[in-house]
Amino acid sequence: MLIPVLLFCVGLVCLIKGGDWFVDGATALARRFHLPELLIGATVVSIGTTLPEVMVSTASAVGGHGEIAYGNAIGSVICNTALIAALTVAIRPGKVDPKTLRLPVFFFFASAIFYAANAYLVGYFSRIVGIALLILFVVYMVTTVRQMRNAPALPSVEEGNEAALNRIVLLLVVGAVIIALGANLLVDNGTLIAQALGVPESVIALTFVALGTSLPELVTAITSLIKGHSTLSLGNVIGANLFNLVLVSGVSITLAPFSIPQTATLFGYNRSLVLDLPVMFAVMLVLTIPTLLRGKLSRVQGIVLLLCYAVFCVIQFAF
Repeated sequence: MLIPVLLFCVGLVCLIKGGDWFVDGATALARRFHLPELLIGATVVSIGTTLPEVMVSTASAVGGHGEIAYGNAIGSVICNTALIAALTVAIRPGKVDPKTLRLPVFFFFASAIFYAANAYLVGYFSRIVGIALLILFVVYMVTTVRQMRNAPALPSVEEGNEAALNRIVLLLVVGAVIIALGANLLVDNGTLIAQALGVPESVIALTFVALGTSLPELVTAITSLIKGHSTLSLGNVIGANLFNLVLVSGVSITLAPFSIPQTATLFGYNRSLVLDLPVMFAVMLVLTIPTLLRGKLSRVQGIVLLLCYAVFCVIQFAF
């Protein structure tokens, strides 16, 4: 047990340092190319922080553990929204440009409805579904790149300096690699600790693995908050939620199709259908709808989301 604990601590250190470099690189990239932080967070940063989910879910699906790939995708969305975004909003709510936010929010709910409809009506994620999700990912990226050209941007710095651009790319790449390494150490060794304590696999996927693979988003959110880039954090969370459905699930389903888990029930019904999916939609609605309508985040949203996450975790372990 000592070695897993030590490796767990090493992973935590990697996450903290990698997150620091990654946020510095992302904000510098936004200024270098006249791009808004929210869109950088919803694309470049989200792809980087979603790498652990891609690796864990794909490996789980290929290894015959579809319940972990499925639970990790949904659990990560819930964790990103009701814990990570909630902490950011509760600590430092701020103004948001609704026009910049509409695109990732629209694509998330469109993808989530498609994903949930397949779960409720079919109960099986076929290779065609995986390919469809990957197509949604490509469409989103192409549409976002086009939108970036007309969005308000940060003031330009270091423009035309090739050495500065190389440094930005280096910060992003090295930061993402260290974040992925740290998350992998935390998930692998944390799961060993959880299994030693007798926690069921389906619960581990929806809580511990989801939290572990969402640590890059958490580290990025905290680092962004400290550095005064809260919109980067919000864009990262929403973008990461979308990528969990279209990229993470898309890759894992395409490589190894699977059925929704049937082992966990709540009051005699499939727990995923009566709890996990509804909670996923609920927390995203709480985060996005008031923000789109008012153009700003409120501390009440953060507190409500944190309460939702606490209740969700209690139900997972108590029932």
